[in-house]
Amino acid sequence: MKEYKCKINGNDYTVAVGDIDNNVAHVEVNGVAYNVELDMPQKKSAPAIKRVVVADDAPVAPKAAPKAAANVAAGDFVIASPLPGVIKEINVKEGQAVKAADVVCILEAMKMGNEIHAGKDGVVKSINVAKEDSVLEGTTIMVIA
Repeated sequence: MKEYKCKINGNDYTVAVGDIDNNVAHVEVNGVAYNVELDMPQKKSAPAIKRVVVADDAPVAPKAAPKAAANVAAGDFVIASPLPGVIKEINVKEGQAVKAADVVCILEAMKMGNEIHAGKDGVVKSINVAKEDSVLEGTTIMVIA
């Protein structure tokens, strides 16, 4: 597998491109495997992809790039996704006061719901994801002031 380091919308990604069989490339993004269907059959050694379509049996890629952390000031606490997954619930609203132990959202990863806690007493300054958004590890979910 050839491995590439990429930065998309300020987020770092590790992309590993494996074998290409017929017109399906085996790709890993931050440890999550995808089968990527190529528009035209490529030579096995050519990693160039003109247009990609996610194959039916592959996980669905994020619908849209998550919003970048807006207005993060000194003293703000960023809640980042600890692993790739899908946001299933958002339990707070912007401007809401939270305690460190409060569950601010539920992140589904590998068919398990993971409680994401505030981690700090404060006020929710911004929510950077929406319900059903796919997120990668390190994606900013919320900012607590």
